[in-house]
This record gives sequence, structure tokens and C-alpha cells, in this order.
Amino acid sequence: MIDLRLVREEPDFVRASQAARGEDPGTVDTLLAADERRREAVGRADALRAEQKTLGKKVSSAAADERPSLLARAKELSGLAKAAEAEQAGADVALRAAHLAVPNVIEHGVPAGGEADFAVLTEVGTPPQFDFTPRDHLELGQALGAIDTDRGAKVSGARFYFLTGPGALLQLALLNMAVAQAVESGFTPVITPSLVRPEVMGGTGFLGAHAAEIYRLEADDLYLVGTSEVPLAGLHMDEILDLSGGPLRYAGWSTCYRREAGSHGKDTKGIIRVHQFDKVEMFSYCDPAQARDEHSRLLAWEEEMLAKVEVPYRVVDIAAGDLGSSAARKLDCEAWIPTQGRYRELTSTSNCTTFQARRLNIRYRDAAGRPQAAATLNGTLATTRWLVAILENHQRPDGSVVVPAALRPFLGGREVLEPR
Repeated sequence: MIDLRLVREEPDFVRASQAARGEDPGTVDTLLAADERRREAVGRADALRAEQKTLGKKVSSAAADERPSLLARAKELSGLAKAAEAEQAGADVALRAAHLAVPNVIEHGVPAGGEADFAVLTEVGTPPQFDFTPRDHLELGQALGAIDTDRGAKVSGARFYFLTGPGALLQLALLNMAVAQAVESGFTPVITPSLVRPEVMGGTGFLGAHAAEIYRLEADDLYLVGTSEVPLAGLHMDEILDLSGGPLRYAGWSTCYRREAGSHGKDTKGIIRVHQFDKVEMFSYCDPAQARDEHSRLLAWEEEMLAKVEVPYRVVDIAAGDLGSSAARKLDCEAWIPTQGRYRELTSTSNCTTFQARRLNIRYRDAAGRPQAAATLNGTLATTRWLVAILENHQRPDGSVVVPAALRPFLGGREVLEPR
């Protein structure tokens, strides 16, 4: 959640953020009103408790003839204090609900608007020009014996698949290369849980607009994660971190699950939009003053990985209305997909500022030793969808696929994937 001091001191700034997201600026006024009611309730309860304390001292030293009236007042104060404490508890609940309803405040410069209103920041590489009709990733994958969606559907339903033979090896090579790069860059590798508690899923901001995307195990009151960002954010819940040596960075390897609610008829062919995939995700805790620089570093590491797989891509600045509640800014890298004639997302990196840490009670000590909310950031380093771009951009007329040079050591030195 956002800093209440910011809402009190700069409400128009927060309202403008809401408007840019396409959200109701009135939620800011609701939050301000709830904050005022809570502060008034706290003031009343504190005043009554103080009066009780003072009266208690008077009773102990009062003359016999004064005691009855003082005791009567003490009884009256006790009832008023209990009522005030109940009012304060209700005001606390109302304030939290109003606070949780306001998404993160966007960074200066984030484009306003929705999904189609992103800004292209840069384009890297040139889309390949084939002197033959290129095959799509599914046709290539089937010919290579790498992707089997028919049996995936038979076993699990639509949007499931098997990666077999070279497909499985290619994904393992890609994710291992991502982990190797992360470790080289100072990240701690982590294999994360696939199931998390509601307070962790809610704390990261995924139980708002994206709740329909999440699989829930009702009998256990647990959620399947759609990204290791969620368990990595929960890793230090209710802790005070030592950030004196700089950002604390993790690289999480996880299987991810998404219901793909609302995507009926979209990307039904192949493995672009599926219910299950694997991913290596970067996650960083840092001093909020360092968050923007850390965001740039995460993007640079994503681009380093994209350079290794030798695919053309562009970097886009996601518009405010497409950010999700936790992100103050999100930058996506989209790779060129030849058979679609367009760019598709391969990575996202988000600066969540202190939004998630406030919900999850994750703090660090500032230079004066005082606990403060930490900033959290995340970024994709590799995922199953990358196979789509690799297969399509590196295909040859006979259906074989050239393995990018950087990937070969992770694939036993194999230079080409040949059709069966």
C-alpha cells in the first residue's frame, strides 16, 4: 500500500496517478476520510484512557465523602473507553480497507492510458528476412519432437503441453543459463514453493484485479503462484533487513500457474499463452532511494539475456492503466515473432517501490537506525515463452533450428536442432 503521509500531504498527486491509471480518484478522498476518522477515534480513546488514569490516582487519595462520585465517574469512563476502543478498532478496519483499495502511485513519466498506450523506448536488432515461408513455433516444435500440445490437452486439457526431447533440453539450457548469469551478477538462486498463503498472495497485490488469474486450493486455503515474485516477496515478511551492503537480490526458479481467465480464443495455438510454464525471476529488496537505479539494472540484465539468445526485441514503457496495482512503473522487453509479424512480451520488470513491503511488513534500518519500508522490484530473466522466439527466429528452410552460440554450452555443445 502507499505511504499515508503522501496521501495527506499531496492528495492531488495521488489523484492524478489514479486518473492516469483510469481508476476512480475518489478512492483517495475515501482514504483521507477514513484516515481522519481513525485519527479522531484514536484521539478520543487516548483522551479517555488518560482521564481514567488521572481519575484512578484521585480515587486512591480521595476523602471518603468524595469517593462515591469519583467511582461513579470511573464507571462511566470505563464504559466510554470501551466504546471508544471499539470505535477505534472499527476505524482501523475501515482505514485498512480504504488503504488497500488504492494502487501504487505511478512514477513520473509513465504513459497514461491502457494496454495499447505503451511507449516504445528502444528497438534492438533487425527482424530476420527469410527466403522461404517460415514455420511457426508449434510446427517447428512438432517436427523437432520438442512440443506436444495434443497429448498435453489429452492429459490436462487446453493450454497444456509436453516439452519433449530437444524441447525439454532447450528449456533447461535456457533456464540454467539464466541462473548462471544471475549468480554471476550477485543473485542468490532460490527454488521457491509453488503454493502460498492468502496473506502472501494478497500482500504482493495479486488478489485485486488479477484474482481471476489465480488457481486456489480451497480445501487448504492456499494459492498456486503465477510467478516466483510472490514467494520471494513473502520470504522476508515481518522482517527487518540489513541493506547496508546494498540491494538484496534473489533469482527464483519456479513453475508458474495461470488460469488465463478472459483469454478465450487468444493464442490458443502453441505455447504462448498457457496454464503452466517455468520461469527464472529476479527479485530485489533495496533502499527506496535506490529503486529507480535498481530498476534500470534489472532491465539491463534482461537485455543481456536477450542478447545471448540473439532475437530482435524492443523495450516498452507500459501505460499506467496496464501496470497492475503493485507497480509504479513496468518496462517490458518484447521479442519479434516472425510468423505473427509483431513483437510479443518475453520479460517484464517492475518497480513496486514500498507498496508490497508495506503490506508484508518488510523493513530495513536507515542511516539513523530507524526501521523504514523497503522497496521491492522484480524482473523476468527467462521463461518457457522464450522458446517461441528462439525457434522462430533461428529456423532454417529444412525445419532445423540453429542454437544461439551462448546457449550451446548449456545444451552439451549442440549447434543445431534437427527435425526427426
